[in-house]
Amino acid sequence: MFCMMAASCSTGSNNEAGSVTVFAAASLTDVFTALARDVRDAGGPEITLSFAGSSTLATQLVEGAPADVFASADNAQMDRVIDALVNPGEPTVFARNRLAIVVEAANPEGIERIEDLERPGLLVALAAPEVPAGNYAQLVLDAANVAVTPATYETDVRAVLTKVQLGEVDAGIVYASDAAAARDVAAIDIPDAVNHVANYPIVALHRDNAAASAFIDFVMSPAGQQRLADFGFSVS
Repeated sequence: MFCMMAASCSTGSNNEAGSVTVFAAASLTDVFTALARDVRDAGGPEITLSFAGSSTLATQLVEGAPADVFASADNAQMDRVIDALVNPGEPTVFARNRLAIVVEAANPEGIERIEDLERPGLLVALAAPEVPAGNYAQLVLDAANVAVTPATYETDVRAVLTKVQLGEVDAGIVYASDAAAARDVAAIDIPDAVNHVANYPIVALHRDNAAASAFIDFVMSPAGQQRLADFGFSVS
């Protein structure tokens, strides 16, 4: 049962009937959907998931959107939310990620390394600079001394992936977990020397919400960490 696998399944004052609303970074879509199913199958509370870019979710939460848990793709957006709350829990890093280049499966442009992204005429998609994946991508490009003028900035990393899958751009920079799970794309590794490790923190938005804390405990449990590893994330 979920109660035995995580923490108490009793609800806190900001929770209805054991349900938990989770705002999570877009790159967590697949794995958190699986985790929510695991919780349901183990007899835990109903998990309602909302995915978007971390910056978009943080803005919504700061403006008062109702939610119980926030899982961000970076610490900066987490800090924005924590600073705006009255009695939040303590954020915990539950996973890590790195970046990769994605191209169409057949790689028609013959892209083999990050330096190829500055080739004239190549269409490259990045997440917007205010989105963690976009910020990380620019850090990687700067570290590699590669100058890229994106053909498009997208609202989140999954939108970058979709642009590549649809053939609307030649390449995009996404998380390694997205590249590993996606269909119709090929992944090109970015060397560790210029890559960036993204920390993913998670928090109960109300410290006294036991069901939210139990969900986080489940994410941090051996079963939850294995799920994350299965979906291409790095875990402790």
